[in-house]
Amino acid sequence: MDTALIEQFIDHYWLSSGASKNTLSAYRSDLSIFHRWLGKQALSSVDAKRIQDYFKERQQKDMSASTQARILTCMRLFFHYLHDNKLIDNNPTAELSHPKQEQKLPVFLNIDEVERLLDTPSNSTTFGKRDKAMLELLYSCGLRVSELINLSYHNIHIQDEYIRIHGKGNKERMLPMGEIAIDYLTAYEKEARPLLLKNGQCDSYFLSNRGKAMSRQNFFYIIKSYAMQAGIEKPLSPHSLRHAFATHLVQKGADLRSVQLMLGHSDISSTQLYTHIQNAQLKAQHAKHHPRG
Repeated sequence: MDTALIEQFIDHYWLSSGASKNTLSAYRSDLSIFHRWLGKQALSSVDAKRIQDYFKERQQKDMSASTQARILTCMRLFFHYLHDNKLIDNNPTAELSHPKQEQKLPVFLNIDEVERLLDTPSNSTTFGKRDKAMLELLYSCGLRVSELINLSYHNIHIQDEYIRIHGKGNKERMLPMGEIAIDYLTAYEKEARPLLLKNGQCDSYFLSNRGKAMSRQNFFYIIKSYAMQAGIEKPLSPHSLRHAFATHLVQKGADLRSVQLMLGHSDISSTQLYTHIQNAQLKAQHAKHHPRG
């Protein structure tokens, strides 16, 4: 019964929000773990104290504040759904507050490091042409990795110099491409993609060595491999080039509203993170070079 409730909620949340597969999978896992922790107690009988006890036990196992916040958000959505559908009389999460989170600035690459990374793939091989086109487009447009690998052939408009993106919540945005990215995409389309396709058919724009859609894991492995070759020792994430794109725009004077639109952020507070990165850089330079720093 409770397992069915969880699945009903996941279906409802997907239909109402258009949440990504990763978010739905995380919420399903969070609720399933909580359900198992409850033992024989039904989800519909849970009160606020029971939820607080659950978080106390998880905190003792060094659960991070960000994970706590995600689980609480999930529970709030779930119990709100139960309450709205009159499956419970009171929402046990109504009075619970989010844990305070320390804001962590993402690891970002400076312009020199980005150029070294982008220059690493070979222009003389099929895979090099593909990888260079992917990296250049990622940095040129500040895409999420999921947006990059989910690009279809009809999303790319080389002649008109823009791409059409379906981001989080299936929100669409159109982004201009830089001239360098356009050049490498053109070379990829003419000289590499037909070879990767191997006489098959696939609507995905960027293809693996099997002629199928590139996976997130495979692409992240590619980035890390090129970073090692470029002598970049910073711990990279799948969004490192996206962070670099936004940081460098802000450093060059782009207004936050424009950066927000290009990144596809629904809330400008997410974009303001990049002003904090710039401020942290300035502070570090002041401390290093100013005689009173």
